[in-house]
Amino acid sequence: MADFSPQKLKVRFILPASPTEPLKGRKYTLTHSDDSGELFLDIGTDYNNEAINMKLRDEVIAEWQNEWQYRLVGRVYIDGGEYTTEEAQKRYNLFVKHLSSALQGIVFGDRLFFSNYPLLLDAPIYILFESTYPQFRKLTSYGTPKQYLNQLQYEI
Repeated sequence: MADFSPQKLKVRFILPASPTEPLKGRKYTLTHSDDSGELFLDIGTDYNNEAINMKLRDEVIAEWQNEWQYRLVGRVYIDGGEYTTEEAQKRYNLFVKHLSSALQGIVFGDRLFFSNYPLLLDAPIYILFESTYPQFRKLTSYGTPKQYLNQLQYEI
């Protein structure tokens, strides 16, 4: 994933999801093509497991959660024990390097949703790095949707 380019983003809504509904259970599956540089964002009430390359596992998935406040919680798969520490470190570094572009893709791709729920623009974003290695297994704050739209100079 290179720097985010709105022209290379393809968005698909999986019913019953639409550009503005639902909030509860809304999930994102973001994948990409190394060849074309395109990003593919599927928005639905389930993750699009068919879009995930189970050999590469380089997707970003996220969902809206609400316990005491709304937050967008995403996950990236570093390893499940199949990689050496060095390989896991490379995967971790690649995800960290490209997460800003991935989150820009998710937020920009669902911008009409934020028009319908403007309070979510200030909701925190957290990413869980899934790994068997403790040094890569962490939950990290990644700002708010508003910050990613501001980076693109886009206002709701």
